[in-house]
Amino acid sequence: MNKNDLAAAVARDCDQSVAGAANVVDAIFDVISQALQSGDEVKIAGFGSFSVANRAARSGRNPRTGEAITISASRQPKFKAGKALKDAVNG
Repeated sequence: MNKNDLAAAVARDCDQSVAGAANVVDAIFDVISQALQSGDEVKIAGFGSFSVANRAARSGRNPRTGEAITISASRQPKFKAGKALKDAVNG
């Protein structure tokens, strides 16, 4: 399922236009992204939580040349599924 399919499913379930549902889906993704950028955690009961993990700088190897490289520190988005989502997936 891609974002257009998601918007179409939301539109069908909520009896809305696909364009309106697409705007809602985009707005939800934007709000989650902005919250993570500012360092906040987003918790959705029954679904899961989005957070940011800080990864320290580390050394690695270029797979083509074998040369040692330094991988810079970064912030990575994380998602942890909630119990209800895990239960739904596992049947």
